[in-house]
Amino acid sequence: MVETENYVVEMRHITKAFGTFKANDDVNLQVRKGEIHALLGENGAGKSTLMNMLSGLLEPTSGEILINGKKVRMTSPTAASRFGIGMVHQHFMLVDAFTVTENIILGSEPNHFGILSTKKAAAEIKRLSESYGLAVDPDARVRDISVGMQQRAEILKTLYRGADVLIFDEPTAVLTPQEIDELMKIMKDLVAEGKSIILITHKLDEIKAVADRCTVIRRGKGIGTVDVAAVSSQELADMMVGRSVSFKTEKKPAQPKEVILSVENLTVKDGRGLEAVKNLSLEVRAGEVLGIAGIDGNGQSELVQALTGLRKAESGVITVDGEEITNKRPRAITEKGVGHVPEDRHRFGLILEMTLAENMALQTYYQEPMSHLGVLDYREINDHANELIQEFDVRTTSEQAPAKALSGGNQQKAIIAREIDRDPELLIVANPTRGLDVGAIEFIHKRLIEQRDKNKAVLLISFELDEVLNVSDRIAVIHGGEIVGIVDPKETSENELGLLMAGYSLAEARAELAKKSPVSPVTPVVKETEDSLPKAEPVGTTATKEKVGEGHE
Repeated sequence: MVETENYVVEMRHITKAFGTFKANDDVNLQVRKGEIHALLGENGAGKSTLMNMLSGLLEPTSGEILINGKKVRMTSPTAASRFGIGMVHQHFMLVDAFTVTENIILGSEPNHFGILSTKKAAAEIKRLSESYGLAVDPDARVRDISVGMQQRAEILKTLYRGADVLIFDEPTAVLTPQEIDELMKIMKDLVAEGKSIILITHKLDEIKAVADRCTVIRRGKGIGTVDVAAVSSQELADMMVGRSVSFKTEKKPAQPKEVILSVENLTVKDGRGLEAVKNLSLEVRAGEVLGIAGIDGNGQSELVQALTGLRKAESGVITVDGEEITNKRPRAITEKGVGHVPEDRHRFGLILEMTLAENMALQTYYQEPMSHLGVLDYREINDHANELIQEFDVRTTSEQAPAKALSGGNQQKAIIAREIDRDPELLIVANPTRGLDVGAIEFIHKRLIEQRDKNKAVLLISFELDEVLNVSDRIAVIHGGEIVGIVDPKETSENELGLLMAGYSLAEARAELAKKSPVSPVTPVVKETEDSLPKAEPVGTTATKEKVGEGHE
């Protein structure tokens, strides 16, 4: 008799149906003690649904779950916690007004004769924080700490409840490159202490960097489990998407024409009344993609909001196609021919309670043929949505599904479909592929280049250096709300961009690089091989870890 391996988590033949739609269809997953097990799949493939069943948020339609070889029922997150399962959600489950300690103990408050006692809990949280290198102030209010620190608070919450298996749902989607590096170290420290981690992701570089094994799901079905060290990034991508994926956006040289967007001496204040954008000037021409690179928090958000009418400009002039739009209302700017894909799809891109069809008509519902004499034509709205769903491969059960029911990546594709469909003269896109898988990234990048080749102007703001280098025809680097340099992507490098993002001038950056490489002050971006991926070293505070595979510049 052959002994079977005693997995810490085993999910056998799991199916989850919502009506006639199967989000998971006969999926198997086995996780070993002390490993980082990646769960890889496209947006909407069923990764989060599978983990929601393991964490007690959903129950399977059929199949069984075993913990340490024993069959269990996950009827609630509390039940999952009793079995040692903890989930760090992509959208953090924290109360902004509470302290870190108050958030961690919420739902399992310690008390002494009925009186809340946080002193002992705070001491335990501090011990866990120091033990795992999480470095979170237990007395800080959540609203006052960074996104990376909020994620650490979520990790501490699971550890405080005694989790032996931690599920990370797209954990790097809202982190800076530096925070990503820190999270990877934390994950390795956790498994070194005997914990097991399930990493839900579609980022191949993260899998190659930290995962031991990887289970791939495609359209709700299990494709297979592989040893990460034995496969290439290209093989993982092809398994995930079901076809060969190109990491390099093919494009002809740009042929820029007239200036579409002109920004002169723009100053914009942030919510605290401080100058986030300082006397900034730039131009974007028809037939080009201008990329803006920079570390998060250097004025990118305020710049985009001023360009799209969501924030008042203190001074300066913004013109589109020769007409001034400074401080005009968002609708007036939209009707001038400006499309906007916002960085925060939930706050600025969608109305989550409304249907997908209604969201796809948000920019045009008051115009023919969406409405007649002020009356909405829902047949036209629904037909229009279905056309975009097909063209942009938005994974949904129906155009009538509420926007909140879609995965994050499919929400993003819906917004991009809506904005590109309007064929704007200027398309402003902020982190357009954040949260998207490699197949969707490839698709979106092609659509941006198509807009450029139709003589449209594209302004791309992204925290991903590889995305900026891959798609842009020119790159403007922003630091402290100012443009510190504009470079040609064919003549720069990630190291040079990193120094510019850290506040060096272009001359200073090239002088610094020349000291390290006397032959050539700028090392062009080259194609990576599997042996070299991912080994990029940080420059100052700006290194990116978002290299998603071979041939990706």
